[in-house]
Amino acid sequence: MRKRLTKKDRFFNDINFTADDDIYVGIDVHKVDYHIAIWLNNGIALTFVAPADNSAIARELDKLNPGLKQIVYEAGPTGFSLARTLAAASLPVAVIAPSKTPRPPGQESKSDRLDCRKLAQLAAKDMLTEVAVPSEQQEVDRQVSRLRNQLGDKKIRIKQQIKSLLLQHNIKEPAGLARWTKQSIIQLGDMELCQEMRFTLDVMLDQLNYLQVQIKRVDKQLKEIFSKDDHSRQMEILRSHPGVGPITSRQFCAEVFSPERFNKSTQITRYVGLCPLVSQSGQKRKDGRLMKAGQIKLRATLIEAAWVWIRLDPDAKETFKRLLSNTGEPNKAIAAMARRLAIHLWKMLCDDKLYCKAA
Repeated sequence: MRKRLTKKDRFFNDINFTADDDIYVGIDVHKVDYHIAIWLNNGIALTFVAPADNSAIARELDKLNPGLKQIVYEAGPTGFSLARTLAAASLPVAVIAPSKTPRPPGQESKSDRLDCRKLAQLAAKDMLTEVAVPSEQQEVDRQVSRLRNQLGDKKIRIKQQIKSLLLQHNIKEPAGLARWTKQSIIQLGDMELCQEMRFTLDVMLDQLNYLQVQIKRVDKQLKEIFSKDDHSRQMEILRSHPGVGPITSRQFCAEVFSPERFNKSTQITRYVGLCPLVSQSGQKRKDGRLMKAGQIKLRATLIEAAWVWIRLDPDAKETFKRLLSNTGEPNKAIAAMARRLAIHLWKMLCDDKLYCKAA
C-alpha cells in the first residue's frame, strides 16, 4: 500500500521555492518537541510539530532555500544550541528577546501552535528584537561565573536561616557573628543545646561549610578561566579602572561578551540594567526607576564598584556630590555613577586601552 503523504510532505514536494519568495519560520522550542510555523509571502502556509532534534530541523528547513529569509525562536531554558546548529548549516537564524516581543492588549488564547505562528508573522513584519548569541566557549565561561553568584546567594541564605533560628528560640548570638568570624562559627558548633536543636544547627553549619568549600573551588576555576589569553587582556584593561577589582572585571567580562556589538552607550547601560525609565511630555522630563533588565548581580556589582570608585577618585567624588545635590537621593546618585562606570568599561574594552583619567 502506498504511504499517504502528510500535509508537510505535500507542502515541501509541491512548491519550488525561489529567491523571490519571502519565507519566515517561527519555532516554539520545548524540551521534547518543536512547534514550527512557516510564513510564505503573504501568510502562514504551514504549521507542524517535529521532535526536538536540532540536526533534523536544520535539514528540514534547508529545503526552504533560496527563499528563506529568517528563522526565529525566543530565548529560553533550551539555550542557544538550536541557533548554533542552524547557523552552522548556513541558515539565517535569530534568537528573540521574549520581553520585547509585541503583545496585543487584552486576553488571548495561548498555545504552542499559536505562539510559533505569531513569531513567524512578527518576523515577516520585522517587529522582533534579537539577542546576541554567545559562542559555546563564551557561554560556558559565563555559566561558571553565574555559578559563583548562585553559590554566594545560597551562602547568604543559609546564614540568614541560622540567625533566624537563633532569634526564634531566643538563643544569644555569639560575639562576632555579625561579621561571621571563624571564632563565632566555632562557638555556634560548641553551644550546649537540646538534641533536636543541636541537630538542626549542625545540619545548617554543615551546609554553610559545604558552600564555603564549593565557593573556593569555583573561585579557583574562575581564576584559571579568566587568566587565559582570550580573557587576560580584557581583565587587565578592566582592572585598570579605579574601584574595579577581580570580581567586577570577571562579571563584566563574562556578561558583556563581544562588547563591540553595542553601538552606543545607551545600549550598554540598558543591557546591564542601569538605564532609567524616562517619562517625557512636552517640556517636562522625569527619569524614573531603573528598567528591569540585565543581570541583577552584574548591576549590583557595578553599584558596589561605584562606591569604591568615588572613594579612590576625587573627581568621581565631586561628580557624585553634584548628582547627590541634584537628586537628593544617594541611591540615585550612585546608580548614575555606576552607569558612568559601565560606559567607561565598555569603551575601554572596545578601544583596547587601559583607563586614562580625563584631563
